[in-house]
Amino acid sequence: MSQSLTQTRYTISEVEARTGLTQHTLRWYERIGLMPHVDRSHSGQRRFSDKDLDWLAFVGKLRATGMSVADMVRYAGLVREGGHTVDERRELLERTRREVRTRITELTDALAVLDYKIDMYAAKPAPHHAAPADSAPMNATPVNAVAGKVRP
Repeated sequence: MSQSLTQTRYTISEVEARTGLTQHTLRWYERIGLMPHVDRSHSGQRRFSDKDLDWLAFVGKLRATGMSVADMVRYAGLVREGGHTVDERRELLERTRREVRTRITELTDALAVLDYKIDMYAAKPAPHHAAPADSAPMNATPVNAVAGKVRP
């Protein structure tokens, strides 16, 4: 028997359980073109393949990057168009990677501020008669983070 005839197929409920995506979201992905064609059973029920689950995992990673739905749909369309779109797909992913790296830098800076505040609280308790340490505006806290260190 060929592999395609023996390949595992999943119902939409099983995919929901495996991915955490709601059935509504799965149908919406298919409707907007983010999900490639999903096979149907003889009764019209969706039957997802392992390849579909791999694609959904990839889409989940794209979502985690903050890529817009429009860009994800564009990427999916480029994949369907074929190999001649590889350069455009790469450019889209490279742009997203740059955006992710920028956000990582911003989050690293924000984490350094949190670490500074937490260390400040751990080092000395606030006196009962003084204003709380949090009363100073956030920009009064050293925020120039470099390699996890906070500089004044």
